[in-house]
Amino acid sequence: MKAYFTPSLPLPEEIIYSCIENFDLKGTELGNQDRNKIKCFKTEYGITLNVKAFKIPNLINKVVYRFFRKSKAQRSFEYAQHLKEKGLGTPQPLAYLEAKSLLSFGKSYYVCEHIEADYTYRDFTKDFTIPNYEEILRAFTRFTFKLHENNILFLDHSPGNTLIKLEDGEPNFYLVDLNRMLFKPLSLDERIKNFARLTTHKKMVELMSDEYSKCMQLPFDVVFEKMWAETQDFQAKFKRKKRIKKKIKFWK
Repeated sequence: MKAYFTPSLPLPEEIIYSCIENFDLKGTELGNQDRNKIKCFKTEYGITLNVKAFKIPNLINKVVYRFFRKSKAQRSFEYAQHLKEKGLGTPQPLAYLEAKSLLSFGKSYYVCEHIEADYTYRDFTKDFTIPNYEEILRAFTRFTFKLHENNILFLDHSPGNTLIKLEDGEPNFYLVDLNRMLFKPLSLDERIKNFARLTTHKKMVELMSDEYSKCMQLPFDVVFEKMWAETQDFQAKFKRKKRIKKKIKFWK
């Protein structure tokens, strides 16, 4: 297995190798384990490692990832480095590891520092009594604006993929699940569409539209109409896809 480490690695490489070798036996499971698996490993160096094991790709993708495309682990590592360089929050990237043969690609792992977050964005879609709710949601909107201003389109900008940690009373935002990003100048439509997956609540969309319109120096109505239309369109497509899957499952 090939390993690639950050130059400023704050602990011995052997610790990370040990986590990978013992991944199935040790560590604490984190989140949904249906597709990819995530585990946390405490170390004696005051750092908790967050290790994501990506699902072994299908036969075609084994060849694709071996010869033609960077693995999800490599993209996660490199995109995290890019975010850090731009002063944007993500857990500190430490390493990625890949199992390759001469003609095929197997397992891969992405390793970063684990962050004990106070919230995820999803919490804000469920609990409107969170202290400083509006201020934090507006700060999240400005964080997204900063992403866009740095020509970063986070394709998995969804409720579970932003961690929120309060530090000295101020919210700091950390993106996770990084392997799908585009880097290019963004149109207004692309920027607004990037909010579509975040919530179904109109009040949240109104608040984010208000803050984003201030960032863009555009009228509120222009931003809100686009953002709410994109939100509704995404929800309609999501529900339609769900119905189709249900029908397919029924006829199997």
